[in-house]
Amino acid sequence: MSERLPIKIDSTSNGEFRPVPLDAGLRAARRLAGERIADNARRTGTSRRAFITSLCGAATALLAFDEVFAATGRSGGAFPLPKEAALEPAAAEATLAGREFVFDVQTHMVDVGGAWRRRPEGRPWERALAGFPQGSCGEADPVACFSAERFVKEVFVDSDTRIAVLSFVPGLPEDNPLTIAEALRVRSLVEQLEGSDRLLLHAPVVPNAPGEIQRMETIAGQFKVAAWKVYTQWGPERIGWRLDDPRIGIPFIEEARRLGIRNIAIHKGLPFSGMPLEFATCADVGPAARLFPDVNFIIYHSGFETSRREGPYDAARAERGIDALIKSLADNGIGPGANVYAELGSTWRFLMRDPTSAAHALGKLLRHVGEDNVLWGTDSIWYGSPQDQIQAFRAFQIANPLVQQYGYKPLTQAVKAKIFGLNGARLYGIDPAAAMRRTELDPLGRWKQRAESRPSFATYGPRSDAEYEAFLAEHRGRPL
Repeated sequence: MSERLPIKIDSTSNGEFRPVPLDAGLRAARRLAGERIADNARRTGTSRRAFITSLCGAATALLAFDEVFAATGRSGGAFPLPKEAALEPAAAEATLAGREFVFDVQTHMVDVGGAWRRRPEGRPWERALAGFPQGSCGEADPVACFSAERFVKEVFVDSDTRIAVLSFVPGLPEDNPLTIAEALRVRSLVEQLEGSDRLLLHAPVVPNAPGEIQRMETIAGQFKVAAWKVYTQWGPERIGWRLDDPRIGIPFIEEARRLGIRNIAIHKGLPFSGMPLEFATCADVGPAARLFPDVNFIIYHSGFETSRREGPYDAARAERGIDALIKSLADNGIGPGANVYAELGSTWRFLMRDPTSAAHALGKLLRHVGEDNVLWGTDSIWYGSPQDQIQAFRAFQIANPLVQQYGYKPLTQAVKAKIFGLNGARLYGIDPAAAMRRTELDPLGRWKQRAESRPSFATYGPRSDAEYEAFLAEHRGRPL
């Protein structure tokens, strides 16, 4: 097992894409960060564990990463921090301890005691989850790493996240590792902690499965649905669908409108292995957004693909990835600030390892989708606590040459505040100021103020090609 760092740059996948190994430069960045952390822990007279949980530990890691990134040509963006931040808490706090309203619109967990574990169809999920690297998080049952209790700790206790949306993985209700009943239980658990409406819930729909569109009305009657969650690349027969398909996509969107729940979160990008690629791209987003201007289309992952290094937008080569989303919007007259939202779950986490790609990705989304329409999401708890993603984003800046050459908007604190939560709050009808006050005074908020955080710095997804192949084999090629 490699040494854990306070800012996690590694090959971990969320199960929806093949792990991408670290190159020599990234391995060098991790080594340097580990060495600097050990040195600075000694210099400050603290244990390594105590140092990496401090802001100075996070600053030390980011400074080391930046040093190697600059030397290996990843200089289109950076994590600029004063050098004294590695040793002086006040200097680290100035950048890494923000007071933004952090609203994570994509989080995950599983029902540890659910019926899916007792069904033949569910056993592959159990074996896959139990086989995740570092799956033994101190629990006798490895699947408990993904439990409701672990979820609350990782998301609300070990990070600055104030409110989160609990989403679903692809699968029909009978063998999905997260049921609506368990999602409701988790929300009740948070409410029992006087969690101040900290948790919103998606409702999963598989529109290309019989009876699923009709079931939406029943679901909407069971609980307050914050948004519908769909995977256009997935279906019971391993065949996807398009949002503008008159047989599937359009009836689904029309039913969402009829029920008055007009936020739709759609997995786009991060293509599933062995399934038709055409349904993973964003080509259908613009047409659907044009047809339904009163529906909000939340594009999970922003169409990002790990196999494509992000660069400046090129309309002539925009069939895939984030560029495909931008082209689809442009071709259908959907401008910045319209009814399409770009979400950063897994996207930002992967891009943290390449500041140049990160700069282009964020710069393009802010310019073409709009600074009011980029949403914060982390895909946790697959990556453990999202705190390292939050701290890295607080520090990140797009290099001035890229801002000037491509017209990118600088990542000011005001823009970051919008991305971190103000945009999502507007979309989901949340008063950020009131939510901040509530979450500071509820039991979770009070506990955080008086107790020392003990994050594990662990991640739980597959990290190598072999682990990913075994993962796919264990659950018949379905992504997590």
